Amino acid sequence: MEHPSAYRGRRVVVLGLARSGVAVAKWFHDAGALVTVNDKKERDRCPEADELEALGISVVCGEHPPELVNEDVALVVKNPGIPYSIEPIRRAAELGIDTVTEVEVAYFLCKAPMIGITGSNGKTTTTTWTGLMLEAGGLKPIVAGNIGRALTEAALEAEPDNRMVVELSSFQLKGTKQFRPAVACLLNIYETHLDYHGTMEDYVVSKQKLFANQTESDVAVLNWDDSVCRMTAANVRSKVLAFSTKETLDYGLYVQPPLTEAKASGVTPVIVYRDEAGIEHELLPTSELGIPGSHNIENALAASAMAIASGVALEVIARVLREFRGVEHRLEFVAGMNDVQFYNDSKATNPAATTKTIESFQQPIVLIAGGLDRGSDYMELLPVFESRIKGLVAFGETKEKIARVARLAGMSGVKTVDTAANGLQITVNEAVEAAYAMAEPGDVVLLSPACASWDMFPSYEERGRMFKQSVHNLVKGE
Repeated sequence: MEHPSAYRGRRVVVLGLARSGVAVAKWFHDAGALVTVNDKKERDRCPEADELEALGISVVCGEHPPELVNEDVALVVKNPGIPYSIEPIRRAAELGIDTVTEVEVAYFLCKAPMIGITGSNGKTTTTTWTGLMLEAGGLKPIVAGNIGRALTEAALEAEPDNRMVVELSSFQLKGTKQFRPAVACLLNIYETHLDYHGTMEDYVVSKQKLFANQTESDVAVLNWDDSVCRMTAANVRSKVLAFSTKETLDYGLYVQPPLTEAKASGVTPVIVYRDEAGIEHELLPTSELGIPGSHNIENALAASAMAIASGVALEVIARVLREFRGVEHRLEFVAGMNDVQFYNDSKATNPAATTKTIESFQQPIVLIAGGLDRGSDYMELLPVFESRIKGLVAFGETKEKIARVARLAGMSGVKTVDTAANGLQITVNEAVEAAYAMAEPGDVVLLSPACASWDMFPSYEERGRMFKQSVHNLVKGE
């Protein structure tokens, strides 16, 4: 891809009318490109179309016309979620036309250094935490990307003294070519999104594109406990700043003693940064972190590493580690009733995320889970179901699969909930009421679906909001 300004007077096709597509289309139109936006959804499901057409942008809804991509098209910008198998993208490849995601466009437009964060789990928490550390350190961060704001829109606001902190999915990264963040972080890799990528290899390679263009002056923050991250470290050109909960590192962030040793001995581990001179700096005990869970210790180490790489003082980092209370839909406390605590973890969209959340609690758990069926048998949940879960309420496409695992674990309290004809809120109400009926004083009712939301809900956020509403309705009714 050339610099976006080079497309003045040339045809640009934008695939997808989500927020990123709208932002990209507007920028190219303002820059003088001849923009066509295409979305396969019917026109009545594309509310943004009227706004774009009022600006003079051509919008085509309801199909991918055969003539959409031809020899006159100079660039295709696709919504990250659109598969590469659709005809317009295949046609662009045949004609040698660049196909990129919004990340590539935003990179060219952004005046500020970029911090890119990806991984299978923990991206939103780590991105938010990093932004807060940079803000406390006076570095004027702008947080955007997969976390909320369209990246192009945010990039246009950035000045050289800002820092652009960007949550990035594998879908977004797969469509990058020259994108080069000054600091790049890979948190972990678990098997997920194979319905999109087809193979684990393609998923990993897409994640690793985060580091593809980095040089010796850039920083790669990598989880030393993850085998893919460690393999990645051997192949990057940038300076590696690692973090670990299992090992003491010669350079990087770790906990002392390591978590397994600390658990066995009953000693509270301390987060430590060892600098390039080999000097250890203690930040704080893990017991003082503002949010619980071993996975959040990993997130804290990663965020701290990125803040250190950006020049934030250690005492500022420690303060933010203590004060941060988490993000919505990620291990979020909702309410308590009759000594039963309700937690919303709707952001847990794969079994690995749900497993880590379950392991964060000491109390018995009644779990609400289920959602989009991506082909998994969910057997990886069996160990935590056997040891940590006392009851299950399952809904969505995967309800029978997850219920089967619960029964194999010897769980007697297993209930499945059908999607109510009179609305999703009724379905969630029924699930919450069933889970509460299984719970006893001292228990936790946890929504941690282990699945994406799209079979029933438009987003994990909406799923989480409905859960919280159901909990509040239950509490008010008592």
